[in-house]
Amino acid sequence: MYLADRSAPAGAKAAPGRGSGRSPAVASTVLALGTVSLITDVSSEMVTAVLPLYLIAGLGLSPLGFGALDGLYNGVSALVQLTGGHLADRVRNHKLVAGIGYGLSALCKPLLLLVHSLGPISVILALERTGKGLRTAPRDALISLSTPDELQGRAFGVHRAMDTTGALLGPLAAFLILGVAVDGYDAVFGVSACVAALGVVVLILFVPSGAGFGSGSGDTPPREAATPATARPNPVRLRDAAGLLRLPRLRALALCAVLLGLTTVSDAFVYLLLQRRTGMDDQWFPLLPLGTAAVFLLLAVPAGALADRIGRRTVFLTGHALLLAAYGLLLWAPDWPALPYLVLALHGMFYAATDGVLPAAVAATVPESLRATGLALVGTGQALARFGCSLAFGGAWTLWGTGPALAAAAAGLLCCAAVAGFVLRPTPPAPSVPPTPPAPSAPDPARRP
Repeated sequence: MYLADRSAPAGAKAAPGRGSGRSPAVASTVLALGTVSLITDVSSEMVTAVLPLYLIAGLGLSPLGFGALDGLYNGVSALVQLTGGHLADRVRNHKLVAGIGYGLSALCKPLLLLVHSLGPISVILALERTGKGLRTAPRDALISLSTPDELQGRAFGVHRAMDTTGALLGPLAAFLILGVAVDGYDAVFGVSACVAALGVVVLILFVPSGAGFGSGSGDTPPREAATPATARPNPVRLRDAAGLLRLPRLRALALCAVLLGLTTVSDAFVYLLLQRRTGMDDQWFPLLPLGTAAVFLLLAVPAGALADRIGRRTVFLTGHALLLAAYGLLLWAPDWPALPYLVLALHGMFYAATDGVLPAAVAATVPESLRATGLALVGTGQALARFGCSLAFGGAWTLWGTGPALAAAAAGLLCCAAVAGFVLRPTPPAPSVPPTPPAPSAPDPARRP
C-alpha cells in the first residue's frame, strides 16, 4: 500500500478476538522489544549527546570532519541493514539476528574508554553502527509480524515511544554524569557500556523466539496464501530480495525515503546550529536532545494511530513540513527566548510523524517471508541518503557558513517534499464500466414469419 492507504478496507474480515469493538492490546512482542530499545537507547544516546562536543571541542575536529564521521556513523549502519534483513529472512530467526546486532553494539561501548584519538574512535563507531544495522530490520519485522495490518502504525508508534523514552533519559544521564564526574567523558562511556549489556539480557530473557511469520497477526493476510503446517518454506534467495524492487508501491516508498533523506540535516548538526544561534553554554548542550525526545515520546503513539485512521501519506508529509518550519526558525526567526523550545518541539513532531509511519507503510507492501528484507531496503536507502546529506552539509558549512548551508537544505527539502507528495498521491479507483448488453441475434433466413 502507498503511504496514503488507510488502515483496513471496509468490510474486511475481523481478526479473532476483535468482535467486541474494543481496541486490542499491543502485542507482548512489541512491548518486550520496546523495553529492549528503551534500555539500549539510554546507552546509545548517552554517547550521542556528548559526541559532537567531544569530537569538535575536545579533539579539535572541523565541521567538515564531523560531517564525514557522522555520515560514516550512519552510512555503515545503512549498508549493514541489507545484510541483517536478508539474513533474518533467510535463517527465519529474527530474534537471533537482532540479538547479534544488540550484542555487537554493547561490546563497542567499553572500547571507547580505551581510545582517545580520531582514527580508533571512528573504527569503534563504525562497529557500533554495524550492530545497529544488523538489528534494525529484524526488530521491525518482529513488530510488524506480530501486529494486524490495520494497527501497524499504532504498534510502531508504541515501540518508537518506548525507544524515545530511552532517548530522553540518555542525554539527561550524560548531563548529570558530566556535572559530577572528574573524567566526565570516560564516565559517560563506562555507564553506557553497563546499560547496553542490560539491554542484551532483557532481549534474551523476554523477547519470544517464536515471534514472526504471522504469529499474533490474526487471519492470514489476503496477499499471501497459507501454507500447510508440514510444508517446509523455500529458503529466501538474494534474487527474491532484489525482486522486491519490482513492486511499484515499494519502489515509490523507497524513492521518497531517499529524496527526503538527502535533505534531512543530521540531528547533531541541528543541535550545533541551535547552540550557535542562541549562544548556549557547552554545559547545556547534552540537554538539547531531551526536547526532541520529549515531544517525540508524547506524540509517537497518537501520530501512528492517526496515520492508520486518515492515511499515512498525509501524516508523513506533514512531518516533513514541520521539519521545514524548524529550518525556517533557525534561519530567520528573531532571537526569542522561546526559540530553542520551538525548534526542538518541531523537530520532535517531525520524528513522531515519520519515524514509525514509514516502516508501517513498508510492512503493508511486503510479503511476510521477505518482511525484514523489504524494511531493510527502504531503511538502507534512507540512511545512505542521510549519509550523503551529512557530508554535503558539513562541506557547505565549512565553505559557506551555517546560514547558506541551512538555506540550501531547506530549499532542497521543499522541492523533495513536493515530489514525494506527487509520487505518493492516492491512486484513483478505476471507473466502473457497465456491462455491455448482448447484441440482438440476427433472424434466421431459413425461418418463415
